[in-house]
Parts: sequence; C-alpha cells; structure tokens
Amino acid sequence: MADPKGFLKVTEREVPKRRPVPIRLMDWKEVYEAADPSETRRQAGRCMDCGIPFCHHGCPLGNLIPEWNDLTWRGEGRQAIERLHATNNFPEFTGRLCPAPCESSCVLGINQPAVTIKQVEVSIIDQAFANGWVTPHPPERLTGKTVAVVGSGPAGLAAAQQLTRAGHTVAVYERDDRIGGLLRYGIPDFKMEKKHLESRLTQMMAEGTRFRAGINIGVDITWADLRSRYDAVIVCTGATVPRDLVIPGRDLEGVHHAMEFLVQGNKVGAGDTVTDQITAEGKHVVVLGGGDTGADCIGTAHRQQALSVTNLAIGQQPPTERAESQPWPMVPNLFEVSSAHEEGGERVFLASTVEFLSNESGEVRAIRVAETEYLDGRRVPKAGTEREIPADLVLLALGFTGPETHDLTHQVGAVFDTRGNVERGADYSTSIPGLYVAGDAGRGQSLIVWAIAEGRAAASSVDRYLEGDTELPFPVSPTDRAIAI
Repeated sequence: MADPKGFLKVTEREVPKRRPVPIRLMDWKEVYEAADPSETRRQAGRCMDCGIPFCHHGCPLGNLIPEWNDLTWRGEGRQAIERLHATNNFPEFTGRLCPAPCESSCVLGINQPAVTIKQVEVSIIDQAFANGWVTPHPPERLTGKTVAVVGSGPAGLAAAQQLTRAGHTVAVYERDDRIGGLLRYGIPDFKMEKKHLESRLTQMMAEGTRFRAGINIGVDITWADLRSRYDAVIVCTGATVPRDLVIPGRDLEGVHHAMEFLVQGNKVGAGDTVTDQITAEGKHVVVLGGGDTGADCIGTAHRQQALSVTNLAIGQQPPTERAESQPWPMVPNLFEVSSAHEEGGERVFLASTVEFLSNESGEVRAIRVAETEYLDGRRVPKAGTEREIPADLVLLALGFTGPETHDLTHQVGAVFDTRGNVERGADYSTSIPGLYVAGDAGRGQSLIVWAIAEGRAAASSVDRYLEGDTELPFPVSPTDRAIAI
C-alpha cells in the first residue's frame, strides 16, 4: 500500500491552486496551475489501500485506485499509467471533467477529507504524455470484420479504441466538422484544453482507427445503408435533445439553449469564423440551470466580457455538508463553488422563471421571475413575489431529455424506451441484429465515466458477436447503477 501512516500524518486535502481570476479571464487556458509533484505524491500517500476499496464501487470503470495511488507515492509513474489505462482509456478526460464519485466513496472520507483521487489520476496521465509513455497499441492481427461507431464522444471513442485493438477495422462517424463530440465543442477550453483530445486522437489513428468527420448518419448516409456496409454498428450519439422551457416569450431573439452558445464559442476558440455568433459581450446574461453546463456558460460569458451574469436555479441551495439522507458512500448533493462561479456573477436559488419580456424589436430585455414554493411536492412560482431581472441574453442550461429519435426509428426501426432512450438488452444490443448502443443514447444524460465504461462494455459485446468470444472487459451492464450514483 501507499504510506501506511500517510492518512495519519497528512490529514488535509491539497489540490492545485486556481490561477488568479483577473489573469485567467484574459485567456481560455485551463484554470488550474501546474500541480506540484511532491504534493501529489503526498496526497497519494493518504490512500489507505482498504480491504474493501469502496472507491472501486463508486467508479463505473472500476479503476484500480489504491494500486495507482501506491505507485504514484513510490514515484513509479510508468507503472501507474499502466494500471490506470487497464480500466480507463481516457484518464486525461475523466481527470479533468468527471465529478469524481470515487471520492465520495473514499473510506477516508468518513472522518477526514477524501483522498484527492481525481488529481492523482490527471497527474499520472499528464506525466505519461510528457514522458512519451502513451504509445499506440495496434492489433497483432486483423480479423477482417468491420465496425462503424456513430458519434465521437467518450463512449464512441472508448468503443472504437477497444475494438481497433481487438483487430477489427473501425470507422468513427461524426456529423460535426471535427472529431470529439461534446469533448470538442461542448467543453470550454478553460476546463479542458483541446490539446489533450488531439494527443489521444493521434494515438488512436496510429493504432488504426479511422475517423470520418462531417458525415451526418441518417442524412448523408442512412442508418440502414450504414448497417448494410458494416458487420456491426454502435450508436454513440449521446443525449443531445435539450430540455426546453415553454413559457411566454420563449421565441424571443436572445433566448438560446446552452449548447448553441457553447458550441459557437468553442468553434471561435478553434480559429473558425462564426457568422452572427451568439456572444455575451456587453450584455446582461442570465443562465437558467445550476449544473455543469450552466457553469460552463457562466465562465464563457465572463471571458466574453458580459456586463453581468446571473445564474438562476429553481431548487433550494444545497447544504455545505453531507445530509443524513445521503450517507457515505453515496454522492451527496452539496453546494459547490466552481471556477466559473468564483469568477463573478450572482447565484439565485428558489427562482422560478415565469416569462421572457420583450423590447420593441422582439428581443429579450428581461425575465420575470418569482420565488419557488413547494405545493403537494411540486415546485411552483409563489404568488406576489414576481420581479424583473435585466437580460439581453438568456441561456437555457436545463439538461437533456434524450437522443434524437426520428432517423433511427424511420430508417431501421429502432425501439425507444419510456424515457426516450434507445432500448437495449443486457449486452447493449438493440432490436436490430448487429446494432448496439452505448453511452447517453441508451442510458440518458449521465457522467463521462459511465460513457467510457459503456463504450468499453459495448465493445466487448460487439467483439463477442463478431468472433464468438472475447477477451475485452465488460465493466458495466446497461442496468448497473454504482452505489455512489
């Protein structure tokens, strides 16, 4: 194990400092300063190597956390990345973007701050890339079988890498002009710079994975045609249909879904020219929704020099400490101050949006909100509490309802469940032979670790379907829910 007395000697969590707000608002670089290797080793030494490591159970990938904590503490970085890659294809993504349910399950977290698992993870992979330890792993032989993966987010990339290494010829289709899905255009650079995505794609191309960007399956190629061309197809298109807010004034100019705003911002960051870009510059911005997507909108608006940013959440402000109803090792709903919130703006809880108000030109000028009250278990606007908040730009960051359904239904007869997700069996197969689904398209909106885990598991099922057997791991089934989720 790591230092047997580490958790007794080092009782405080240490994480890298965020760059000063005035400085980081001048660029789009990641908000954290470089980690101190001695600090990372010290934190890894706090791991107790528990007899029953609940952190495994909190992570859908089953990451071997005590093992690579120990190797990090010992300074054996090359062995640490081998153990990390044994269960996780993309720790450079999860180490930056995952909310770390593993830390909520950390046994040390019962009476001390949990081990900084996420920080140790990202330090391992960053060190590995810096030292040239991340190398291509092309297959020793080709099977002659072909697989199409539709969607290049974390689920699609994980499935593609696993199947390529198993010897199949894999093509990844992406309707956007660049590969990466939400990793490319949904995540601002201040959370994850795109150089990390490019490094991994370079490895995958060297292994033999083929990428086909700018092809919209269902439009440019029908789903039926794609299925006829390949021995198997995996649907990894994500849950891309945004949840709307149908209230008076919804059709006003200046009211947009969050992804419209974020995608354009990322395209401009990549050097593209976006005509009539949705921008927060010089505007009063209101973001509806208190999740990660809302925080991404807030950070982007600050960097675009918004006049003001207000974040409204319909529910109560979460507590700062774990509630009795969410005991360890569950993931507690806690009040958090993300880097974007730290950068400025106002956060308002128990705020119900009633109406978007227009100026004479049909543009949004304000929103009418009221306090939220609970009646018979429902959240409703409280009478007599309405007020106006100035708004030149309103961003709806209210989550996603599921995948797009029309083309899959009409072109290949895919069946959807009652939640609007692609229906699938225990092996990720759909009702159409040879058609599989992984990630948010089948699970619904979820975490990046679930997407990667499902991509790996679906790859295992596809390999078995093509070859009759498989040596690829099957980390999760479609019905699994980790204890911490």
